[in-house]
Amino acid sequence: MKLLQFMKNGQARLGVKTAEGIMDVESTARRSGLELPLSMEEVIRDRAAAVPRLQALLGGDPQWLKEEEIRYAPCVTRPQKIICVGLNYRSHAAESGLEAPSDPVLFSKFNNSLAAHRETIALPDGASQIDYEAELVLVIGKRTSGVTKEEALSSVFGYTVGNDLTARDLQFRTSQWLVGKSLDGFAPVGPYIVTADEVDPGSLNIECRVNGELRQSANTRDMIFGCAELVSYISAYITLEPGDLIFTGTPEGVILGYPEEERIWLRAGDELAVTIEGLGTLENRLG
Repeated sequence: MKLLQFMKNGQARLGVKTAEGIMDVESTARRSGLELPLSMEEVIRDRAAAVPRLQALLGGDPQWLKEEEIRYAPCVTRPQKIICVGLNYRSHAAESGLEAPSDPVLFSKFNNSLAAHRETIALPDGASQIDYEAELVLVIGKRTSGVTKEEALSSVFGYTVGNDLTARDLQFRTSQWLVGKSLDGFAPVGPYIVTADEVDPGSLNIECRVNGELRQSANTRDMIFGCAELVSYISAYITLEPGDLIFTGTPEGVILGYPEEERIWLRAGDELAVTIEGLGTLENRLG
């Protein structure tokens, strides 16, 4: 199932994406006289009950919306944690001039960094070296602590597309990456969350285009640490909660990996599109 959030009357509303369009869950439930989870957080927390009820609602008399007419919200709006993984593709570590890590390299973003599909992201004053990073993002579905690698993927509710936007000049100003990674709007996610039962995260094509030009093209099987290993490693030290996001790293092709004289950093007006097989395309414009 493909789930999303859209804005209506100033609030994020739950939707379900199908070939027919987008079902407005709240409007459809009211018309049907049924009680259903009306927020993404509720669906994530009670996946086993919520997803079948949404599927049943689709079989009734859905209230359809046209995708081109809605304003998307981030597919998750209130994660307790946004955990990111650095240097998780061997090709990206090589282009960065760094050895492949022996353990996952973790850093964080905050909720202020979240942005939606089709949202224009304002570039900050005082930063000029803006870079893209196409990433598969995990959405945690249940409280998870100390899970084994074999059981780890059972903790994942679903998968979405992310772009770990980065101000490289701020990232490397000090030894801590936080400022360059956590700028407002620098973690767009969406358009949809695809539930875990429909996704093999170990073999997904991933690409990034800038103004239509292909910049990144890889497959998640090239990850150094796969999704199960990441969830297991992180949960050994940090308890994961429903709705937490894990950005799993980016492949080669980022601007930082170009020879210095060939680097043309992102600027206002650039159009970014990150596509992951089966999950959709996340589009953003820089402003």
